[in-house]
Amino acid sequence: MSSENGYEVLPGKSFPIGATIQPGGVNFSIYSRSATAMELLFFDHVDAATPSRTIRLDPQTNRTFSYWHVFVPGVSAGQIYGYRAHGAYEPLLGMRFDPQKLLLDPYGRSVAVPTAYSRKAASVPGDNTAQAMKSVVIDNSAYDWEGDALLYRPFNETIIYEMHVRGFTRHPNSGVTPGKRGAYAGLIEKIPYLQHLGVTAVELLPVFQFDPQDAPGGRVNYWGYCPVSFFAPHLQYSVSGDPVAVVDEFRDMVKALHRAGIEVILDVVYNHTAEGDEKGPTFCFRGLENEAYYILESDRERYADYSGTGNTLNANNAMVRRLILDSLHYWVEEMHVDGFRFDLASILSRDENGAPLANPPILWDIETDPVLAGVKLIAEAWDAAGLYQVGSFLGDHWKEWNGRFRDDIRSFVKSDPGMVEEVASRFFASPDLYGRENLGPEQSINFVTCHDGFTMNDLVSYNEKHNLDNGEENRDGANDNLSWNCGVEGPSDDPEVEQLRVRQIKNFFAITLFSLGVPMLLMGDEVRRTQRGNNNAYCQDNEISWFDWSLCNQHADLLEFVRKLIRFRKELSIFRDGDGLSLIELLHYARIEWHGVEPYKPDKSYHSRSLALTIRGAVEAFYVIANFYWEPLDFALPPPPRRSTSNWRRVLDTSLSAPDDFCPLAEAPPLPDTVYRVQPRTVVLLATETISRGRRQTL
Repeated sequence: MSSENGYEVLPGKSFPIGATIQPGGVNFSIYSRSATAMELLFFDHVDAATPSRTIRLDPQTNRTFSYWHVFVPGVSAGQIYGYRAHGAYEPLLGMRFDPQKLLLDPYGRSVAVPTAYSRKAASVPGDNTAQAMKSVVIDNSAYDWEGDALLYRPFNETIIYEMHVRGFTRHPNSGVTPGKRGAYAGLIEKIPYLQHLGVTAVELLPVFQFDPQDAPGGRVNYWGYCPVSFFAPHLQYSVSGDPVAVVDEFRDMVKALHRAGIEVILDVVYNHTAEGDEKGPTFCFRGLENEAYYILESDRERYADYSGTGNTLNANNAMVRRLILDSLHYWVEEMHVDGFRFDLASILSRDENGAPLANPPILWDIETDPVLAGVKLIAEAWDAAGLYQVGSFLGDHWKEWNGRFRDDIRSFVKSDPGMVEEVASRFFASPDLYGRENLGPEQSINFVTCHDGFTMNDLVSYNEKHNLDNGEENRDGANDNLSWNCGVEGPSDDPEVEQLRVRQIKNFFAITLFSLGVPMLLMGDEVRRTQRGNNNAYCQDNEISWFDWSLCNQHADLLEFVRKLIRFRKELSIFRDGDGLSLIELLHYARIEWHGVEPYKPDKSYHSRSLALTIRGAVEAFYVIANFYWEPLDFALPPPPRRSTSNWRRVLDTSLSAPDDFCPLAEAPPLPDTVYRVQPRTVVLLATETISRGRRQTL
């Protein structure tokens, strides 16, 4: 035992990495291969300008290989701390040590944010201690999970609801307890809504601690795609504002969702950090081992930017691979998270020079990891530099956001020509993309809208983006949205325009929820949430982004329509009983037949805007018609299967008003005629039950 400023400390150990409570105190360990000296600083308060205690680590006794470590007796949970790393500041050589900057622990389990927090202070020369975020020691052994465990729901039973923790309940009309609005605890109060809607998983926009000041012109980074930590839950979503309590508040939310049968998927950002480009702040990684954590340009001073945010994490560096895996393990084992959606996942396939790798080590590490064996892994299989891997992302465990589904369905619904062949593939989980080997239909995560882009209401209300509120003169956000405003740009009082917009929204929902694959819905689309034409609302922490709960009454018919569609999907045998079958096997057993306005005569020509098909599940047969021509079309109906219990019944017709737009199969009216007139821009679903030799069919 040695003495440091009158305090006794022990050498400590290199493992575990981070701050770990052990009998009698806390072991601290941090990685920095190139640092020449390291200091561990303790603080009595997050706003303190000076540390209450500074421990200078001896490179002889407190360093093993590239790890600096020390055991400090008497320290317990709640201790606020940070590091100062000494070394060369030579940007041309890729070295950016700055001992004036207080650094977060890359493995810190919680982050305290001072009242005077300043991104600018971390970006300019000088001591930023009072204005710096700081790490906090956490005791993970004290929480009572009350028997909670991951749900491990099969993908074929999964319906995902992408949402923002804060935006879901922050609106004053949310009905949530005022002190809990916009918090993990507030989400708990709205679980009955999610249950009533019928979704089985929530996909939460980033909840890792992020930098809210990482936005232009004094605006707020609302989405959170700018992490400063890969282990700490975002403090702003805490009711208490306590960096110790926030960990348990997050767990309370997960536990409550699990009790309701709802899985928790996190949108995770392992492709970049909030430290930005060479002019950005020093929070942690660049001040500890810049060359290890980031992909640098050939001049070593500038950062390679494949993320569109200023820097790119060097994911296939050995230390960064360990960091990512340890982070994933932590969220699964200690926080009971059921899955992850990886933002810009294609970046994880790049090497230290930015070139794509055929067999990226980090992706195979995740694919084959035993801790993650039953966890949902979803890739956004592209990056901001043009690397597009939809349909070719490696492995069997990884599923993919199907960007082709989004684009093709948008084009088809707005009546673009030449889309029938593409949509036919998208409807059946994209066999042109995922029909290889033994991949199942769940490989395709199907969505029309997500956080990035127009909401579904705006998709049918705007031809152009309207992002002036973002302060970038409408330059930000995508220019090509494949949207159609139905004749009027923005809000309209014209009842015909409104009727068409509602019909188009119902079409999007019907196609998404009736397609093979895993459906994902965007928060508020079911009640026509609008962002007023803003297709990049990342910096709008206000009513542009928040869920307006008055819409639930205003658009109650649409909400009920979506709820019924979800329930109907859950009951269908083709979705429920196909677990374990490959996509090709499932399509073989389903016995699909294609039609046009006449049975068995499909029209997949360039100018066609309609398609029809019959498909058999284990106990049902369906006739699906999609007419996106601008005139009504008469479809001659093929005969129902020989052992059907009835003639075709009309389950869905999106041109009809509620409650006739959707009827459960048992209540659906049988069709007396052999021809069905399908209105313009309408989806129709006819169905019947089938019986084989006195028993229902099985796959």
